[in-house]
Amino acid sequence: MTARPGCVHNRRMTSPLADLNVIDLSTVVAGPGCTRYLADFGATVINVERPPDGDTTRSMGFTDPDDPDGTSLFWKLIGRNKRCVVLDLKAPGDVDRLLRLVEGAHVLVENLRPGGLEKLGIGPDVLLERNPGLVITRVTGFGQDGPYAGRPGFATIAEAMSGFAGLNGEPDGGPLLPPIALTDELTAMAAAFATMVAVHSGVGQVVDVNLLETLLQTMGPLPAAFAASGYLQPRLGSGIPYSVPRGTWQAADGRWIAVSSSHETVARRVLALVGLGDRPELESFAGRVANRDLIDNRMATWIGERDSAEVLAAFDKAEAAAAPIYDMADVTADPHLAERGALPTVDGVTMQGLVARLSETPGAIRHAGRRLAEDQGILAADDPWGAARARQAR
Repeated sequence: MTARPGCVHNRRMTSPLADLNVIDLSTVVAGPGCTRYLADFGATVINVERPPDGDTTRSMGFTDPDDPDGTSLFWKLIGRNKRCVVLDLKAPGDVDRLLRLVEGAHVLVENLRPGGLEKLGIGPDVLLERNPGLVITRVTGFGQDGPYAGRPGFATIAEAMSGFAGLNGEPDGGPLLPPIALTDELTAMAAAFATMVAVHSGVGQVVDVNLLETLLQTMGPLPAAFAASGYLQPRLGSGIPYSVPRGTWQAADGRWIAVSSSHETVARRVLALVGLGDRPELESFAGRVANRDLIDNRMATWIGERDSAEVLAAFDKAEAAAAPIYDMADVTADPHLAERGALPTVDGVTMQGLVARLSETPGAIRHAGRRLAEDQGILAADDPWGAARARQAR
């Protein structure tokens, strides 16, 4: 295994979550993403998959043509640092094996529809009776209660119903959904945060995290603005209602440039750069918003007359915020990301590094997502958590 700085596996490091035992019963992205973050910082995660094929993510999306198992690259990322076992939770014997794991666990993460665990006979009451200190993180589309609780939980639905998709798109076009698993990834972080808050409390309890309310958090003051004045934000393309100029413009060589001016002094430097610095009506946020079309047109003309390198150099000299629009080829070639070790190669797979660096107790990427049932033997050990931790240390 090779890894860049900031992600190197070093057994002398003290992983901050090394004493945390986590059972992962979840599938696809949001729940497994939560446990991936915990595993990255040392938690021992036993990923419990259903027979015969395991987690849906194992076969979802892109694959490495050199991988004889045909396992998806998504699984290699989201399953990293976890132990993998298979249990049929409709079989009494396997339920007993799960409850044995529960006795030594600190956290259990699941993302069945509300009532799903209860139908299997292992609802929170059963789990907390077996282990009163257990934190049970339940990730769903709409939460554990409410009129929509029983609906299927998909990120697309949350993106539509949170107001997010309605804001995306050009003014004369339709609403747009994000082209990545945005809500799932954000909910994974929210679930990891909420889980650790509950663990820190020292009290066994249920953590209710859902896709809709997670994405709603990203709407900032928009709910307050509507409640106060009835304001409904229109689609503005790459713009936002309170900061002008802000958007993307194409340079003469065909490359696209993103510009932000959400700070007052930066906005004034940008306007001076493009030849609008002598307009008193543009000196305030309100004045610039009122003259959005004028400013956007000038930005399009000024950037469109110059190659991207000239544009970026001029913005850099003016200490204004601009950046080229990257594709993944640009991302993987970026020298800053390379020096930071943001995209380490682990077990032959290039993937994102740790979400954050801790100076004294850093996390580590020990391995990519493992084969189905690769760690099945730990279930037969007298101490399954000890066996899992021993494998993790190797």
